[in-house]
Amino acid sequence: MDFALTEEQTAIFDMARAFGQDNIAPHARTWEREGTIPKELWPQIAELGFGGLYVSEEGGGSGLSRLDATLVFEALSMACPSVAAFLSIHNMCAKMLDSFASDEMKARVMPGVLSMETVLSYCLTEPGSGSDAAALKTRAERSNEGYILNGTKAFISGGGYSDAYIVMVRTGEDGPRGISTIYVEDGTPGLSFGGLEDKMGWRSQPTAQVQFDDCNIPAHNLVGEENKGFSYAMAGLDGGRLNIAACSLGAAQQALDMTLTYMGERKAFGKPIDQFQALQFRLADLEIQLQAARTFLRQAAWKLDTGAPDATKFCAMAKKFVTEAGSNIVNQCLQLHGGYGYLADYGIEKLVRDLRVHEILEGTNEIMRLIVARQMLAER
Repeated sequence: MDFALTEEQTAIFDMARAFGQDNIAPHARTWEREGTIPKELWPQIAELGFGGLYVSEEGGGSGLSRLDATLVFEALSMACPSVAAFLSIHNMCAKMLDSFASDEMKARVMPGVLSMETVLSYCLTEPGSGSDAAALKTRAERSNEGYILNGTKAFISGGGYSDAYIVMVRTGEDGPRGISTIYVEDGTPGLSFGGLEDKMGWRSQPTAQVQFDDCNIPAHNLVGEENKGFSYAMAGLDGGRLNIAACSLGAAQQALDMTLTYMGERKAFGKPIDQFQALQFRLADLEIQLQAARTFLRQAAWKLDTGAPDATKFCAMAKKFVTEAGSNIVNQCLQLHGGYGYLADYGIEKLVRDLRVHEILEGTNEIMRLIVARQMLAER
């Protein structure tokens, strides 16, 4: 088994990291304070091919593997996990369209999606259905022109900011078999948004409820087949879980790098604090945890890329392990900074806040445990 990255993979990582450090990191605190990411950033990112990371090359995308994509998100998260995670959401939506949309729809919408002139949001969660996503209530009734949507989506990254929304709606019976996926463009009559959520982290991402009140959608905006939408939504989650884990990984690496620098400069009792053995042991534990998380994540990505039968189980395990490791590492890095770690100027407290939500979204870590346990019992 070869654990080394190829030259191409190393180049992908280096390109993403350089872009992040030059174009995102210097502005991350300002964007967090303003509660938004400038729209002009996205076409710049798309010029690198990051608007359709795993959209097929035939469809105009980069056609990268899931492992390749995790390198992009790891690298960008070293600049800002909030920005990187938003890009992951866009890419999950783009992949759904590339995989399931009609040729007519792809010809119509994908050029804008890939150039990121059209930024996408993913709308599955509702106020009353989070982990139990198949219980969603937003309904699409047939009309002469297509569908009339009514309902509310909650916790939507990009709500009121994005240019289009990939929305899971009920078109049939209760449960997962009655759900369809519909493409809703910003500005559609009947589409509105709640107030911006005041969040602990990911503050640069505008987050709001997305509301549909007799929202008329043309029939050609149905993605794929009617009542197949839940399987489309779930198909993207394995990769989405890897991406969020990669965002935790990159932020944890950045925090550890910053902490190593700080500890070499900060003196106590007449010597740099990195010379105290007790603190050296703390650093060693964090490095061990970080490298274990990186290896686990890349193994899970490799399994997804190769179509391994236990890929979903490994994606769930990696998401749970890496996001919790990331949260622990950045929290410990804050502790090693002492009082300075609590100050915004040092950048550590932002990482602590940003990473906490990674244990909740893309399926809570409790659901990750449930997925793993069910597969263990099935294999028995």
